[in-house]
Amino acid sequence: MGMSTHVVGIRPPDEDWRKMKAAYDACAAAGLEPPEAVSRFFEWEEPDESGVVVEIPTRPFKAEMREGFEVDVDALPEGVKTIRFYNSY
Repeated sequence: MGMSTHVVGIRPPDEDWRKMKAAYDACAAAGLEPPEAVSRFFEWEEPDESGVVVEIPTRPFKAEMREGFEVDVDALPEGVKTIRFYNSY
């Protein structure tokens, strides 16, 4: 099993996020699936307490004995305040 590296942007919670999170939590407490609009807002994942996770454009970087990703900060989606790099298996 290989490891893959991901890069995502995070927009801090705003009023829309708080409303969608409240709806998500109410559904979870009632044992119901959240409405499609709520699931779509959180990209069919559990809400991330950091805010809205969005894909950001990257390009591969490779030189000699190094490889990774480059992020063009001018291409970040509006409102992104944090960039998260993570590995998954």
